[in-house]
Amino acid sequence: MGVKVGLWAKCFKMGTSMYRNILIVDDSKVSRMIIKKIILEVVPDIEISEAACGDEALDQMADNTFEAAIVDFHMPGIDGLALAGKLKELQPSLAITMMTANIQHEIEERATALGVGYLTKPPRKDDIAAFLES
Repeated sequence: MGVKVGLWAKCFKMGTSMYRNILIVDDSKVSRMIIKKIILEVVPDIEISEAACGDEALDQMADNTFEAAIVDFHMPGIDGLALAGKLKELQPSLAITMMTANIQHEIEERATALGVGYLTKPPRKDDIAAFLES
């Protein structure tokens, strides 16, 4: 555990990440802006793409390869868990974390079963930094 914390602290302080690009999917522009701001504070040189819904995210996946994605759970159309499943089908190596203000154990269990991380809103810098370091 101490090693992981040490690596997290190094990542957080030095602004490094194992990811060079990330996709943020959230129907709230304000949420996307907050998440983007936090990511850039942690990893200033990361490339960030945004999508306002699942369909936009799938369109972006057709044209790009991402290393990580932060996906909102509640969105119009396809929800975040269904989207995460589709993203994993398209790119099995994609690291995904689900972000939601709806704190329900069932959602967390379903995310875990898909191999998807789970973070609560409002977004916290240390949580996002830990995901980017993982």
